[in-house]
Amino acid sequence: MDTQKIVEFAKEIRKQTLFTIGNLGVGHIGGALSVVDVLALLYGKVMKIDPANPLWEERDMLVLSKGHAGPALYATLALKGFFPMEELTTLNQGGTNLPSHCDRTRTVGIDMTTGSLAQGFSAACGLAYARQLDAKEGYVYAIIGDGESQEGQVWEAAMFAAHYRLDHLIAFTDYNKMQIDGTTDEIMSLGDIEAKWKAFGWYTQRVDGHDVEALDRAVLAAQEHSGKPSMIIMDTIKGKGAFFCEGQVGSHSMSFDLAKANEAMARLG
Repeated sequence: MDTQKIVEFAKEIRKQTLFTIGNLGVGHIGGALSVVDVLALLYGKVMKIDPANPLWEERDMLVLSKGHAGPALYATLALKGFFPMEELTTLNQGGTNLPSHCDRTRTVGIDMTTGSLAQGFSAACGLAYARQLDAKEGYVYAIIGDGESQEGQVWEAAMFAAHYRLDHLIAFTDYNKMQIDGTTDEIMSLGDIEAKWKAFGWYTQRVDGHDVEALDRAVLAAQEHSGKPSMIIMDTIKGKGAFFCEGQVGSHSMSFDLAKANEAMARLG
């Protein structure tokens, strides 16, 4: 893997995510920036995709179950050429193709509509099951949040995926340990999250979610592990890379203007 290429891609995604939300003036910057590195790896190296043919049946698919992180995915898709970069200026405005949460009927390159927490994860399991029934080789990737993981539907889906041995489903938990009202430990502790996923029958790994080499190794190990779905728990930092909100609970959804976005972009280099 050309690690530096992925690192630079992640930097560009961060910049465009900052620009996109800063241009609007408000948005879910914290949870968007914490998943940038895994998006850079998936779209920069791992996934089989074709921006010129976004509905290619043999493509790998991504379900961003924590749909409020949509701006980071939009930035990624624009940078890969799924749609013009200029569309990023229309985030969540009237008539936009880029709503605040992902919508597959509006945005080219979005594989599943998400936003109602935990439902996207169930949909990812269904997509993986359908592919298994059709004997298709492509992978389904899913990203869930740690606050989202307090939803019972996550664990119903986890049982389903393990029961049907969906080994072409690789999921990631964005474990930034913060949610809208406080830390996850304050609101509802997830306890030993690794032990939970293992107990539910998933091949489970834990990595630094901002280390693209560690993420890449984990994905490769997941692809080589047959007979079980895979969960990669990513230790991340909410708002990673933005000086004004990094590591802050208040970054879940916050207001900031383009001037502050530009300053953060400049600091990224």
